[in-house]
Amino acid sequence: MNATLSKTSSALEEQFARRLTARLSAGDELPHDIGERLRVARQQAVARRKLAPALQPAQVVVASGGAAALGGGWWTRVGAVVPLIALVVGLITISIIQDENRVNDMAEVDAALLTDDLPPAAFTDPGFAQFLKTDATDTASR
Repeated sequence: MNATLSKTSSALEEQFARRLTARLSAGDELPHDIGERLRVARQQAVARRKLAPALQPAQVVVASGGAAALGGGWWTRVGAVVPLIALVVGLITISIIQDENRVNDMAEVDAALLTDDLPPAAFTDPGFAQFLKTDATDTASR
């Protein structure tokens, strides 16, 4: 099926190329400068076409019997698992560092509040006492 399709496709390409070449060759009504540019472009295309098959690398097939080229077996499994382990360790490390940064930020805020000068009326204010109680229970629950 694919061979037939590729033959049909190449035949259509060949037919189109022949019609295009005939049309370009019959360009008597074109100005001289355009005709010369087309001639030079055709020569360059033909030169590239001749070089193209020589520049294609050879295909190499290596039969390894289903094993990886590194030696197969357990190396393949280790090579597949190591990046996963590195990802998990990295995510855990990032989580720990973020938690420590949050705790340090809260400690700095608490220290600034506790060492700041407060007027004596603040200690008798029921709202401030409630604030201290809720702040203490929030930090204890974390």
